[in-house]
Amino acid sequence: MTLTSAPPSRAKPGAADSPPIGRWYDVGGRRLALHRAGRDGPTVVFLPGAGLIGLDFLNIHEKVSRLTTSVIYDRAGTGWSDVVRLPRSAAEVADELHVLLTAAQVPAPYLLVGHSLGGAYARRFAQRHPDEVTGMLLLDPAHEAYAAMPPQPLMAQLKMGLAVLPALINARRFYRPLFERAYAAWPDGLRETLVEYHLRAWRRTLQETANLNSEVLPEIAAGGAMPDAPTIVLTAMGIDPFMAPFMPAAYLRDLNERKAGFYSAFAAAAPRGENRLIEGAGHSTLHTDRPDVVVEAIGDLIDRAGG
Repeated sequence: MTLTSAPPSRAKPGAADSPPIGRWYDVGGRRLALHRAGRDGPTVVFLPGAGLIGLDFLNIHEKVSRLTTSVIYDRAGTGWSDVVRLPRSAAEVADELHVLLTAAQVPAPYLLVGHSLGGAYARRFAQRHPDEVTGMLLLDPAHEAYAAMPPQPLMAQLKMGLAVLPALINARRFYRPLFERAYAAWPDGLRETLVEYHLRAWRRTLQETANLNSEVLPEIAAGGAMPDAPTIVLTAMGIDPFMAPFMPAAYLRDLNERKAGFYSAFAAAAPRGENRLIEGAGHSTLHTDRPDVVVEAIGDLIDRAGG
């Protein structure tokens, strides 16, 4: 893997330090970080999951930029974009991205790649700007059916609470090895920049997840039809390394089987949908565990968009 190197940065959300890659654009008086590469269309736009940022997808972005124009960005409140308060509606996030793409002179049509929470925002973008979306790739996307997933038994929940204590007591020590393994292929400067960012900002994942459940999913469920554009869902069927310390493997495998079912139903209901089950990939790390299948799916959607 060949990734662009950059010096380490101590920037935090809203800090004066420039983004390690890309640049800021003004969106309603707020600075948002965006990096683009490649040429021609359609334009692939990555929408990160809860707590993630554009730099998390650099490995895939650089491969895709050899095929077409590719964009990674930090939504407000994450990465090197300015701070914003939660809760936020999905429409606000989607329209913010639309204005950002216009400000950066990144033309439609867009092929949206949304991971987890970013998958929900991709759906809302498509609902609000259907004529500008030529396809969607959803990586283990947030979905309304998650609310009906069975909870763990009470005793298992108590054990999980105890397992979380080391992470709460010393988050940096607990999470650093997980992040370093996930981003082992990144160049030294960018890897340390990304790991340090996540060690500072891990609480943002919890905040954005809470916003997802309270605001985003109900809004999308009532948001209307999706455009007639090809959609591929990638379902991670492996054990997530960020969940494994807290939840039994049997429970996580059961969740994988259940989500495979409702993702398949979601894809079947899409105008041109397909669900692909991806072994050896966790929910949080699908894009680092199996970047090959992500790039392959993007290539397939580019072909279908041109057909």
